[in-house]
Amino acid sequence: MSTEAGTDAGTDAGADVGRPGGPGAAGAPDATAGRAPSTRAPVHAASGHRLGAAHPRQEGPADLRLVPPALAGWAAAALVLDAPANWAVGVAACSLLLAGALLLRPVRDRRRGQRRDRRRGRSRGGRHAALAALLLCVAASTASAALHGADLRRGPVPTLARQFATVTAEVEVTADPRLTRPRVRGNRAVPPTVLIEADVRRVTETGGATAVTRTPVLLLVDVGGETGNRAPDKPPKDSRAPSTGPGTSRWLGLLPTTRLRVTARSAPPRQRGDRIAAVLRVRADRRPPDVVAEPSATQRLAGRLRAGLREATEDLPDDARALLPGLVVGDTSRVTPELEEAFKETDLTHTLAVSGANFTIVLALLLGPPGLAQRSERRGLAPRLGLHLRTTALLGGLLALAFVVVCRPDPSVLRAAACGSVALLALATGRRRSLLPALATAVLLLVLYDPWLSRSYGFLLSVLATGALLTLAPRWSAALRRRRVPPRLAEALAAAGAAQALCAPVVVVLSERVSLVGVPCNLLAEFAVAPATVLGFAALATAPVLMPVAKTLAWCGGWPAGWIAEIARTGAALPGAGVDWPGSWAGAALLALVTVGVLLVGRRLLRHPWWCGVCALLLVLVVVQPPPLPRVIKGWPPPGWRMVMCDVGQGDALVLAAGENTGVVVDAGPDPALVDHCLRSLGITRVPLVLLTHFHADHVAGLSGVLRGRSVGAIETTALAEPADQADAVRRRAAAHGVPVRRAAAGEQRRSGPLSWQVLWPPPSPPTTAAPGTEGGPNDASVTLLVRTAGLRLLLLGDLEPPAQRALARSPAAAALHGVDVLKVAHHGSAHQDFALIRHVAPRLALISCGEDNSYGHPAPDTVAALRAQGATVLRTDRDGALAVAGTGRELRVAGD
Repeated sequence: MSTEAGTDAGTDAGADVGRPGGPGAAGAPDATAGRAPSTRAPVHAASGHRLGAAHPRQEGPADLRLVPPALAGWAAAALVLDAPANWAVGVAACSLLLAGALLLRPVRDRRRGQRRDRRRGRSRGGRHAALAALLLCVAASTASAALHGADLRRGPVPTLARQFATVTAEVEVTADPRLTRPRVRGNRAVPPTVLIEADVRRVTETGGATAVTRTPVLLLVDVGGETGNRAPDKPPKDSRAPSTGPGTSRWLGLLPTTRLRVTARSAPPRQRGDRIAAVLRVRADRRPPDVVAEPSATQRLAGRLRAGLREATEDLPDDARALLPGLVVGDTSRVTPELEEAFKETDLTHTLAVSGANFTIVLALLLGPPGLAQRSERRGLAPRLGLHLRTTALLGGLLALAFVVVCRPDPSVLRAAACGSVALLALATGRRRSLLPALATAVLLLVLYDPWLSRSYGFLLSVLATGALLTLAPRWSAALRRRRVPPRLAEALAAAGAAQALCAPVVVVLSERVSLVGVPCNLLAEFAVAPATVLGFAALATAPVLMPVAKTLAWCGGWPAGWIAEIARTGAALPGAGVDWPGSWAGAALLALVTVGVLLVGRRLLRHPWWCGVCALLLVLVVVQPPPLPRVIKGWPPPGWRMVMCDVGQGDALVLAAGENTGVVVDAGPDPALVDHCLRSLGITRVPLVLLTHFHADHVAGLSGVLRGRSVGAIETTALAEPADQADAVRRRAAAHGVPVRRAAAGEQRRSGPLSWQVLWPPPSPPTTAAPGTEGGPNDASVTLLVRTAGLRLLLLGDLEPPAQRALARSPAAAALHGVDVLKVAHHGSAHQDFALIRHVAPRLALISCGEDNSYGHPAPDTVAALRAQGATVLRTDRDGALAVAGTGRELRVAGD
């Protein structure tokens, strides 16, 4: 259960915190009638209840009458958004006509004087009314979706986008800017881009007329190569997070409702059905944004509150500093990619998405604990201040509005606020409160207001998690209590399990992975979420007026926030934390069937404690995977392995065995998660040396994955520090972990355990000049190694190009290269090879690291043919997966994962 839905436990207690409910509530007989007046103060003015009253609960069948209309309206909006307008009008008209016919039928029957049984007539009339309501909701959703969809297809902006025209536009920012994560494309790291959702208010094509409009677009702001993943506050304390430059900070500091003037190249959105009419690419070139109008006073206040919370958390440890603003207001600008990946692996991402749990805590201050939602008594500030129900509901509504403004109107925030508003309305009118109808009403109203929510994964996950807590969780909790599970533990298990069961099929579509540690990690984190959020809200409120107090509150909240981060990192580091799963809707359906099967089997197992214990033990073994277990079950890694070429996609990462749980790593690949997974599968916890052959991103961008949770002795690199941004990134990461960096040069010989190696290339050179033969750039400066282990000789060529390969063949070390056992083919098997060197080396086994369906055509057919002509067995990671070399000089073996 990833994303903002999460376990939302109590999440929509936010929607039921104010529910008196049960006998004795407004409009019901007073349970204290005829008794002497209590000497205790009234719990809630005008409620008719006192603390001494009993605790009647609202028990009974769930009210599902609003669920079908809400689901029908949701489905209709999702289908109609990008449909032709004529088709949408036809659907709406047909639905209205059918609904009218159903509503008029009873009247027509009475006029005809037909006799019928009253009970049957009432039953049939109720069914007709329910079906008519469903059709009316379909008609309304269809009309709303058709209007919103048509807005994106009309006006000047979509036309200019289809022409890829350059325009000058005045835009109004509608959401907080965010920074994309750095990614690797080929051998280069693509710098982050600032993404800004906005509405175009005026647009002028170059040399054309100005048009007034209101069209949603997405701005892609290229800030001239500045990098970072932080909000515009102080320079980063964590050197693992690249800092933002001044230009980037100004763009990231823009608040909603700010108006800008930009000159941009327009383009249509990549996917049909997006809620934007165009993409505007802005080249800022380190220039600040051209602000036409400042944000509204409300947004300035919200911005000050968020900035105050960031300032209050500035001195906290790195993880707490990153997480606390995310827990409170959803500000994840400080969360590093490594921590974000850990939260995804453990299904804790929902804690960083503001949802009903946050709203519950806010309303609990006013109305009392959510646990009293189904009882007649009330606590909190409102009854103590003697506030009437309507006044309490009004204050709750103001809190809901402030909650949305400060935390931003994300799908889960809107859903939580809408549910809470429906419940507050019921509180104001003294009517019976029930969360399931409140949830259905909120879904229907939100889809009518913003049909694009019907296609939002975040909205879907939020509704599913809330529905699970309202329907499945109470039953599961009761079943566990009947089997003598402590009540608090039963409620927590039921909430986490129910949300996981309903959300997992949707999450797998997004992540292509099923977490096996999600439920236990959520259970452990649940105890820390509430105190961290309460203290964070307190720091948020006090920061503008009493910063020292806010810093103290933030320091207290940092402890539970750090605990949550530690749970995420520990859970993600487990070898069996998750399993890969097809990321399609067919895969989601398969997971749903598997989940149903597991629940049916688990229901029977609950009657047999011994079998439950056996299953729990098996699950623990699968997740923890003690060192002998993977080798016995999967045969990986093979016994006596000497070298492993990791499957890291289009890049290089190799591991050389240097002892028990020890390995020398040569290159780190393009993705930290992939190289970390490879090292974990090999059981590597100690790395005496990381050797980076050169600084292209497909060889060094995954370095943080190697450093994650391992003891690293040193990092060795080539002398040519190009590309400069990647060389700087390597030095920053090394400094953050206290790992020394040194240069490798030809002639260097080293040993680690049974492993020895000799650096063959590049030749030594003065610091200010390039080594001879490396003038071609970073590829020709690749560190080349001749490795000896267990009688095997392995030649690792990095990404050497033909000029450097020819120079290597003429070097004094060339004689030692003849007839090597294993060749790591240069440059992912590209066509740029010196075939004379291949003939001279004549390897027994040639290994190629390349990505599946890569756009470079690696490996080249001519290269593969030349290797096979020399009698080599050619294996490649895109087809064979990770490759492990084992055996000795006489008996060479290779196995794939």
